[in-house]
Amino acid sequence: MLMETLSTVLGAKGLIKKHEFVRVIIQCLYSLGYRKSASCLESESGISYKSVDFELLESQILSGNWDGCIGTLIAMKDSMDERRTSALFLVFKQRLLEYLNHGDDAMALTVLLKEVSALRLGKDKAHKLAQSILSLKDMEFGNVDNNAVCELRKLLLAELEKFLPPAIVLPERRLEHLVETAVTAQFDSCMYHNMLDEVSLYEDHCCGRDQIPTETVQILTEHKNEVWFVQFSNNGEYLASSSSDCTAIIWKVLEDGKLTLEHTLRSHENPVSFVAWSPDDAMLLTCGNAEVLKLWDVETGTCKHTFGDRGFLVSSCAWFPDSKRLVCGSSDPEKGICMWDCHGNEIKAWRGMRMPKILDLAVTPDGKHLITIFSEKELRILNLVTNAERDIPEEHTITSLSISGDSKFFIVNLNSQEIHMWDVAGKWVTPLKYWGHKQHKYVIRSCFGGLNSTFIASGSENSKVYIWNRRKPWHIEVLSGHRMTVNSVSWNPRRGQMLASASDDHTIRIWGPSLSNKDAA
Repeated sequence: MLMETLSTVLGAKGLIKKHEFVRVIIQCLYSLGYRKSASCLESESGISYKSVDFELLESQILSGNWDGCIGTLIAMKDSMDERRTSALFLVFKQRLLEYLNHGDDAMALTVLLKEVSALRLGKDKAHKLAQSILSLKDMEFGNVDNNAVCELRKLLLAELEKFLPPAIVLPERRLEHLVETAVTAQFDSCMYHNMLDEVSLYEDHCCGRDQIPTETVQILTEHKNEVWFVQFSNNGEYLASSSSDCTAIIWKVLEDGKLTLEHTLRSHENPVSFVAWSPDDAMLLTCGNAEVLKLWDVETGTCKHTFGDRGFLVSSCAWFPDSKRLVCGSSDPEKGICMWDCHGNEIKAWRGMRMPKILDLAVTPDGKHLITIFSEKELRILNLVTNAERDIPEEHTITSLSISGDSKFFIVNLNSQEIHMWDVAGKWVTPLKYWGHKQHKYVIRSCFGGLNSTFIASGSENSKVYIWNRRKPWHIEVLSGHRMTVNSVSWNPRRGQMLASASDDHTIRIWGPSLSNKDAA
């Protein structure tokens, strides 16, 4: 008995049923066009690609044996109950069409009144069938020839396959799906997976540390005071930084990965706390600390417009996907949130009693949601399409937020030394949490990065940079080099192995893969 059981299963763990495995291979051979090989395997193994039930159903439909077809569907079990009604509806519809085509209105009506009612398809299904009869009668079509009837029956069979259990009809390209699922699972379990490399089925997938930035490759020292913020452009060709030295700098990313100073932006009277690239990377916004908002031309480095006045107190800003509209939040509750065009014309504003000071805000890349740190311990998500609002309370003070490139998730830094990830759609009751970095009293900013926003990076008050794989709560890397608090980090969206960090030590560090790790791998 044991030997018989072993002969019917495959794999070291005995999880794969031999006949299912062979059947899936046969289906794959047919789909690849190797019909002779598939037929040979069917003959040699005694296993048919088509199940006995499906072959019976196929012959009944193609021959117009409707009573037999209905009986076969009713007799099917194997989790068929929920889908049986839909399958029977399709069969009855085809049957009625053929009766009407032959001018047998009475038989069509009999089927509708007696057989459909007996099977309890429900009023909605019966009503649809009745409507089908009336619409078909109104068409006043002539007799459909046998070839057309045959094609309609084949179409019916193809439609029925969607409702039949997998044991009766294999899902399309089942083997390809299983292999892709296995490869994806290996990607998901790989803590360092960060490249769209060609996949080999000959060996299991595993990435090393050289896939992510872990080593300082350049130190930028042009700022004369604390560097508070860094952000790569959307095309990855530039980096913008802002500092308490009252300037912002645009850096050019060269082909060899080195950065060089492109423009120094001098116009703010106070420290510059925040920058935001337009989606087309042609313009850059800079926020002065408790000061105005300025718009810069990236190519020339000239200031094109100043928004607000000395009393506006801008805290953060963001762009809409069209690169024509921008939004900013004010730390002054009376100013609220303003939407402008690039010429300074106010398009819309959110103000009033329900609008406390805005500490940070962001627009999802798809332009559908505006997310704000609405108060020290509360987030608000505004659906810009429906105007629906959703509030998310946090137990500790929120200092910053960042959105994933696919618009599905956002992360917030808390002064409780945690980073929380929420989903924009609101399906999660609780967030995913990440630990390890240090944050008590300063504004620390984190970011998504890497392939499909797989990683999260954050600054820290202990002068380190922390990196997490977002599927795990504990960091996978700690990067050392800065001498003081790391305020902000940015992951290059086009160069998955490039990370920038800004620190109170007046420097920006550019991180890349460790060459020693790469050589070792």
